[in-house]
Amino acid sequence: MSIALAPLGWIGRAVLTALGAVGRVTLFALSALSHVLRPPFYGREFAAALAQIGWLSLPVVGLTAVFTGGALALQIYAGGARFNAEAVVPQIVALGMVRELGPVLVGLMIAARVTSSIAAEIATMKVTEQIDALTTLSTNPMKYLVAPRVLAALIVVPALVGVGDIIGIFGGWAVTSGTLGFNPSTYLKNTVDFLQTWDVVTSLFKGCAFGGIAALMGCYYGMNSGRGAQGVGRATKGSVEAAAILILAANFLLTGAFFSV
Repeated sequence: MSIALAPLGWIGRAVLTALGAVGRVTLFALSALSHVLRPPFYGREFAAALAQIGWLSLPVVGLTAVFTGGALALQIYAGGARFNAEAVVPQIVALGMVRELGPVLVGLMIAARVTSSIAAEIATMKVTEQIDALTTLSTNPMKYLVAPRVLAALIVVPALVGVGDIIGIFGGWAVTSGTLGFNPSTYLKNTVDFLQTWDVVTSLFKGCAFGGIAALMGCYYGMNSGRGAQGVGRATKGSVEAAAILILAANFLLTGAFFSV
C-alpha cells in the first residue's frame, strides 16, 4: 500500500513546494510595490536603473524588432500569395507586432538582458555581505535595491515596447517596399488606418506588466540567492527562466482578457 501511495506523496510534495514558491514570490512582489509607493526615494539608484533598463536596451530591442518585422512581412506575403491576399500584409504586420510580437519579444529581451544583470548584481552584493552592510547602516535593502529597479522597469519597458512596435512595423515596411513592390505611402496609410487605439493601449499595458515581472524576478532571485559563486550562477539562471515563463503566461492571460470575444 505504501508503494502504491508513494507517487501521490511525490505529487503532493511537488504541489506544496510550488504553492510555497508562489506564496513567497507574491509576498515579495507586494512588499516591493509597497516600497515603490512610499518614501524615501533614492533618485540616483532610480536614474541608474532607468539607464540600464531603458537606454542601454535600445540596441538589442531595435535589432530584434526590425528583423522580426521584416521576417513577419515575408511570411505573411508568402502565405497570402496562396489565396491572392497579399494586400493584407501591412495590416497583419501591424497587428502582429503591436498586439503580440512587440511586447513579448521586448519582454523576453529584457528578461535575458536586464533580469540576469539585476539578479547577478544583487546576488553578488549578498555574497559579499554588502546587503548586510546596508542593513547595518539603517538602509532598507528593499527600498534601496528593489524599489528603484521595479519602478524604472514599470516606466521604461512600455516605452521600449512602443519603440519596438514602431521599428518592427518599419522593418516590414522596408522589406515590402524594397523587395515585394509595395507602394511605401500606401503601406503606411493602410497601417495607420487599420490600427486602433485599443491595440496600442494593450501593447503598452503588456509592456508595463512584463517589465514589472522581469525586474521582480531579478530582484527576488538576487535577494534569495545562495552563498558563493554557484549561488550567484543559480540565481541568475533561475531568474531568467522564471521571468521568461511568467512573461509568456502573463501574455496568454492578458491576451485572453483584452481580446476575448
